[in-house]
This record gives sequence, C-alpha cells and structure tokens, in this order.
Amino acid sequence: MTRIAITGATGFIGRHVLEELASRDLEVVATTRGEPATSPVFANVRWVKFDLSSAGADAFDALGQPDILIHLAWGGLPNYRALRHFELELPAHYAFLQHLTRAGLKSLLVAGTCLEYGLRSGALSETDPTSPVTPYGFAKDTLRRQLEYLQRDPDCAFKLTWARLFFMHGEGQAGTSLFPQLRHAVERGEPSFRMSGGEQLRDYLSVAQVAQTLVELALKQQDTGPVNVSSGTPRSVRGMVEQWLRENDWNIALDLGHYPYPDYEPMAFWGLRHKLDRVLETP
Repeated sequence: MTRIAITGATGFIGRHVLEELASRDLEVVATTRGEPATSPVFANVRWVKFDLSSAGADAFDALGQPDILIHLAWGGLPNYRALRHFELELPAHYAFLQHLTRAGLKSLLVAGTCLEYGLRSGALSETDPTSPVTPYGFAKDTLRRQLEYLQRDPDCAFKLTWARLFFMHGEGQAGTSLFPQLRHAVERGEPSFRMSGGEQLRDYLSVAQVAQTLVELALKQQDTGPVNVSSGTPRSVRGMVEQWLRENDWNIALDLGHYPYPDYEPMAFWGLRHKLDRVLETP
C-alpha cells in the first residue's frame, strides 16, 4: 500500500485534500501542531503532532517514511506582503524538505502560487518566466528553485511536482476571502456588499476540485515540475459574485468600486491547463 504524508492537513486546502486521501486505498500520515486526539478521525489516517520549523534529521522517520509527501503547510497567510515569508518560512521549509529528501523521500508535491508570475497579464503558461512582486510569491518561487537545484544532488534523487494554485472557493475558506465576506454580509442583513469594481479576470476552481487534482498529481509520482492547477477559463470577479448570489438565492446590492483593485495583481490573468491535462491523462 502506498504511504503518503501531508503537511498543512488542518488548513483550508489541506482539510479537503485529507478527505480525498481518506477515500482511497492509501496509508496516510497527517501532521498537526495541535493535539492529534482533537483531529478528524479516518480509518486510514494517522495523525502526528509535528512542527516543521523545529523538525530535524529524523523528520522522515517521524512521518512514517512515506513514499510521497504533499506539502501544503505555510505560515503568515493571507498577508502576502509580510516579510516573514522569506525571512522565516522560506529557510524553514527548505531545511525541512532537504532533510526528507536526503533521508529517502522519493516523490514530493509542493503547493506553489499563481503570484509567482507577478504582474504578467493574460493566459499564463508554466513556460512563462516568473517575476513575483510580493514577499509570498518571491518566497514560493525561490523555494521551487532551491528544490530544483537540490534535485541535482545525487544524494537527493526525488521527483518534484510544483502545483501552482490559482483562486479557490469553498467550505472552510478564511473569513477575509471574497465568498465568506459576501455570505457574512448577507447573514448580517446588510443592504449592500462592498467590493472592487469587479472587472478583474481571474481563474477560479472549487477547493474540492483542487484537492482531487492535487491527490491525482501526487499519486502519479512523476517529475512534473511546475504545473498550473487552474480552470483555464477567465471569469470576472463580479461575474463570480453574481453567480454565488444566484446559486444561494441571496438578495443584496453590490457596491461596486468601493475598494481599489489590488496593486500586486494584473487586471486579467488565468492559468493555461494544457500541461495539467496532459499529466493527468498519463497512465
């Protein structure tokens, strides 16, 4: 039976990935910084209390010597501008993953971000150069480059899939995200919902779709490199909000233009998924 470990299993994406893993014939180890006894119970999941920032050379053994690691953990979010992303998170995550690969980990999937592309507009391909403009995007892009260099070390023969995540929505999302803010405004009976002009074009997937895709990519155990986890279809932010209103039968006016557009994102960008589809179709 394939042994697979997951970090960040209690986070927004991680909870959905864990449910997907639990539905399959796998031996799963999930990490938590809390008490394992308070974590969700699944027949094939073993919880391990674990802090990767203090993990040492025995981290591989602590995770049950997995065949695959899905690495979703990352602190400091959703503040993309925080310097801690490259001052604290980057060195801690690289040291952790380096220990694992030197100890014998053979296949690694890491969650990247569309913010690695920076202010590049339009349809984004994995072959496009990265040029991040936020500390978060810079730290993620740097970690990817570090891991690619590490792969050249003959003592670290591991396969790497770098899953660049675009925009997600679904149950368990942070309260500062668009959908939870909209829902809370409706629940509070507010007459209008304050938002930007809503003309930005973005790439949206449900978190359940993302979780399924991440598990399928990880189980391929291929040296995929960077791959967009995206819909491939641009949608306007206003269009998504209006869709959510229709789907949930919510009635609230939209106060368009109340907030300025983010200066760290282009007005229109989405991820091409040709590579993703090709990898997923590979036996």
